[in-house]
Amino acid sequence: MSALRFIAALPLVLVLAACETESTLPEHLGFGADPQLPEARTQRLPTVKIAPAVGWPEGGAPVAASGLAVNAFATGLDHPRWLYELPNGDLLVAESNAPPKPDDKKGGLRGWIQGLVMGKAGAGVPSANRITLLRDADGDGVAEMKTVFLSGLASPFGMALIGDRLYVANADAVVAVPYQTGQTQITATPVKVADLPAGRNHHWTKSLIASADGSRLYVGVGSNSNVGENGLEEEVDRAAVLEIDPATGARRVFASGLRNPVGMAWNPEDGRLWVSVNERDEIGDDLVPDYMTSVTPGSFYGWPWSYYGQTVDARVQPPRPDMVAKAIRPDYALGSHTASLGLTFYTGALMPRWRNGAIVGQHGSWNRNPPAGYKVIFIPFSGGKPAGPPQDVLTGFRNDKGEAMGRPVGVLGVRSGALLVADDVGNVVWRVTPAGS
Repeated sequence: MSALRFIAALPLVLVLAACETESTLPEHLGFGADPQLPEARTQRLPTVKIAPAVGWPEGGAPVAASGLAVNAFATGLDHPRWLYELPNGDLLVAESNAPPKPDDKKGGLRGWIQGLVMGKAGAGVPSANRITLLRDADGDGVAEMKTVFLSGLASPFGMALIGDRLYVANADAVVAVPYQTGQTQITATPVKVADLPAGRNHHWTKSLIASADGSRLYVGVGSNSNVGENGLEEEVDRAAVLEIDPATGARRVFASGLRNPVGMAWNPEDGRLWVSVNERDEIGDDLVPDYMTSVTPGSFYGWPWSYYGQTVDARVQPPRPDMVAKAIRPDYALGSHTASLGLTFYTGALMPRWRNGAIVGQHGSWNRNPPAGYKVIFIPFSGGKPAGPPQDVLTGFRNDKGEAMGRPVGVLGVRSGALLVADDVGNVVWRVTPAGS
């Protein structure tokens, strides 16, 4: 099809995609330790239910749950995605977006639609490729300093400080720079620590977390496809959490079968690593639930051959019953197509009812009808395990026209006890505290 004919056919393509399916399962049934999994329905085209990105009106803000208040900690950012707090309380913000992709002749109609959708949903802007430092020296809950901390990066995402070295996960490598407490700018050239799977970078975000003793780094690497349609040779060391020795750069697969593991956090009660995972598309608006789960060395979670444990995905050929038999069922479902990206465990004293529970930033669907996500939620934990249904923390990211004024991504509990939320459409970092504090 010529470019002109393709463009002319666009309205029909989007109408067909939008009308392909509609959710029939109440959204709450896709959450929890035992989510409902309806029968898979292969879709000719992905569902397209875009919340066009429009940004916040003057004075606009998300809606905080009862007993909470929200304010803008910092504004005027450029697609802020991920957050990291330094020991002195300075906040680092990765301002980042997808890197340029190589010529992709395998994406076809689906890939073209998805690229169009991402642009309309606010994910098509060029990457700022930098980390910005925010400082709230007077403690009033608003950063009075905003300065470029480290620039010239390659779609940076995760950050971790070990001693006097700051590690950054670019889309293609983990790099390191020297850091001194209180420093507001780094001009040193980043040094490569370890290469990361890149190429097509269907999922480009690379989250990063350090072990408590600083001897290991863990990187979340998403798949290069939906369900392996680009060939499994492109999936080596992808759909996995990688473990890296920061001293040597040596890496190994720590856990696998995780389609797109983004947020990572250490459970404060038992020390286990938890990840938030975006699951596969195109088998219905109610499949497959995103989830969060604990991971251990050698664990396998099914992708691409099965989902939510050992439910076989018949699209993946040839079948691998041996791999399906190894698949572990995740701990807690977070709803289908919610794009649950951010994950942190709250350990502060300011909001004691959240103590040791998980906070999740749900970036929001573009391929579910009706839309899901577009909120920040809290899940209570007890004894290191989820212990109840999700509770809203921030909502109201979409207006009454269905447009996205903001989309939450990274979430972080900081030393002051506040919760910070990166909003990559509103270009804001929001701060959540108890009302009246």
